Amino acid sequence: MLVWLGLLWLLEAVDYATGHALDTFGVEPRRAGELIDVFPSAFTHFGFEHLAANSVPLFVLGFLAALRGGVLRFLGAALVIMATAGLGVWLIAPAGSNTAGASGVVFGLFGFLLIRGFLDREPLDIGIGVLVAAGYGSILWGVLPTAEGVSWQGHLFGLIGGVLAAFLYRERRAPAASRLTR
Repeated sequence: MLVWLGLLWLLEAVDYATGHALDTFGVEPRRAGELIDVFPSAFTHFGFEHLAANSVPLFVLGFLAALRGGVLRFLGAALVIMATAGLGVWLIAPAGSNTAGASGVVFGLFGFLLIRGFLDREPLDIGIGVLVAAGYGSILWGVLPTAEGVSWQGHLFGLIGGVLAAFLYRERRAPAASRLTR
């Protein structure tokens, strides 16, 4: 997570130094050429304040997701989340808008951690999900269109992507009867 955050901060420094040239990697809705920006948009931000707001929750939630699920499972989940959030923004964000930032990933990791333990039937992961809900549950207000200039679409589809990733990357176990015969 430190490497990921370091990359985000480096990219924002490059963006600042180039007069915000990287802002073009945000997603502009319903323009076919913008589909290529679905993934890069999660790595670009509109200023250091925007990046700072995403950094701590991204670090905490990403660390928890990677710690208990492993790096490959975490990276797979992150890709599903980025794709879902970016495509959701591309489909339903207002025309003429430009959406970028890691908040879709933050919302996705929140959803992933929230239900992963229940899907995997792991008591420790259920406990982590409860702690994540207690610590970050108030972010759910961010999926509602309440703040001007904030992509509730990216938040909502990021959350959906996290739930989808939890289902896709759940631990598949043999039925109880076959476990007893081994």
